[in-house]
Amino acid sequence: MDKILLKDMVFYGHHGFNSAEKELGQHWEVDVEIEGDLSFPAQTDSLKDTIDYTKVYRKVKDVIENENFSLLESIAERIADKLLDSFTAYEVVVRVKKQHPPLGGPIKYACVEIRRKRQ
Repeated sequence: MDKILLKDMVFYGHHGFNSAEKELGQHWEVDVEIEGDLSFPAQTDSLKDTIDYTKVYRKVKDVIENENFSLLESIAERIADKLLDSFTAYEVVVRVKKQHPPLGGPIKYACVEIRRKRQ
């Protein structure tokens, strides 16, 4: 299966379990993998025949910057739903990273990865 990957997208959003996290906000990193058949756009060399990376980026940005969630799982699920609803992908993988979560000690990040297929 063919894939489009967008890695290390960084956005500022107001998510988290604690009210302080939601109020102050923080940077979030997101990776997406979009699986589908890219043979036709590879032949036509036309943007209208493929999944537009800019539109994918904007969908992810909209979720992170304009919606609010308590859990990483919920953020990832919402992004996956939006991508599957908006594009001709067979499957998406979404990774959401929260930098330095307040877990009581040093930690670089917490990450959730989900994989969702078109029904």
